Amino acid sequence: MDRIDAMNAFVRVVETGSFTKAALTLQMGRATVTQLVQQLEARLRVKLLNRTTRRVSLTVDGTLYYERVVRLLAELEDVEGSLPNAAGLPAGLLRVDVPSPLASLILVPALPAFHARYPDIQLDLGVSDRMVDLIGENVDCVVRGGALADQSLMARRVADLQVGVYAAPDYLERAGTPAHPRDLEDTHHRIVAFRGSRTGKGLPYAMRRGDDSLTVQGRYVLSIDDGNAYLAAGLAGLGALWLPEYMARAHVARGALVPMFEDWQLEPMPLYVAYRPNRHVSRKLRAFIDWVAEVMEGLAPAAEPVS
Repeated sequence: MDRIDAMNAFVRVVETGSFTKAALTLQMGRATVTQLVQQLEARLRVKLLNRTTRRVSLTVDGTLYYERVVRLLAELEDVEGSLPNAAGLPAGLLRVDVPSPLASLILVPALPAFHARYPDIQLDLGVSDRMVDLIGENVDCVVRGGALADQSLMARRVADLQVGVYAAPDYLERAGTPAHPRDLEDTHHRIVAFRGSRTGKGLPYAMRRGDDSLTVQGRYVLSIDDGNAYLAAGLAGLGALWLPEYMARAHVARGALVPMFEDWQLEPMPLYVAYRPNRHVSRKLRAFIDWVAEVMEGLAPAAEPVS
């Protein structure tokens, strides 16, 4: 038995809640994972897991062992990651998921500088706006805008994105330019709805001007759950959009989008890097989080100190 492989298998079973899911994330056969955990229990002479046909849970001994093994494996990864060069730079594979517009417009163009600084970090970058199961999909961290759906995650607030309302010129020619946000709820106006992955519904938007405040839902003929497709729908004239300023800037400059209600304010959208709780933050993950915060600092700094 390779003790490290057995420890990794045990940790993945605990975190995914099943031998089958652990085997998938480890790219091993289920029988291999089962055998590794059994060999680990035999070596330790304790029962680590309670197994039933429906669920796997930790024993008292298993809980104590898990807490220590998680830290041990993370520290081992850090030790190995410090060896490739004399400077002791972080190294290894990092699995990250980021929203599609942020990836294409901000983070991917900035990655050459990241890799120049950390040449031994290998990134597996997922690009999506869906909810990601960090444990089940073996993802180290996600970058997400708005309120975090999973409050159990640890998170660092790295930016506050300024948001505005926009529409394509041909849409405004057809429907008219609304003078007030409430006009977007009239029967002749349409919005493009961004469908939240958690609720499956379009989100209402709170706006204020002085002492006036309101929430606008709007009517839609299209709802979308991907940021790039959402922007494309607005550019195609399918309705009004609520967009972070960084997504709209270039299109406003070339006249493809027109800002509306500029005397109204919308709450900035917080941007977080979130990762699993109760985990040692490896040097490579810390390097990535700090880099994202650095990139966003020049674009849309957080309104409150990041922590």
